[in-house]
Amino acid sequence: QIAEDKGFTVHLFECGEGDHVHCFVTAPPKLSITAIVKYLKGITGRKLFERFPEIRNQLWKGELWNHSYYVETIGSVSEENIRRYMEHQSKSY
Repeated sequence: QIAEDKGFTVHLFECGEGDHVHCFVTAPPKLSITAIVKYLKGITGRKLFERFPEIRNQLWKGELWNHSYYVETIGSVSEENIRRYMEHQSKSY
C-alpha cells in the first residue's frame, strides 16, 4: 500500500540473514532512494507501533529500524537472479 500511495513498486520483500530485510523495488527517477527508504521505514514503523505498542519495549532504544540502509542497482544482473538471491536469503534465516 505504501508503494502504491507513493508511486513506486515493491516486487519482493524478504527477511534476510540476521536482522535485515531485502526489498526489490522499481521507481521512477523523480523518487530518490532516500525518500523510498524513508517511506518504507517510517510508515511501517509507525503502523506497527500503533497496532502493537508493546513491541517498543523489546527493541533497542525503542526503535524498529536503524537509520542505515544499503542500496544496489541491478544494472546487468537479471531480475531473476535478484529474486533467487533474495528468496535464498529468507530460507537460510
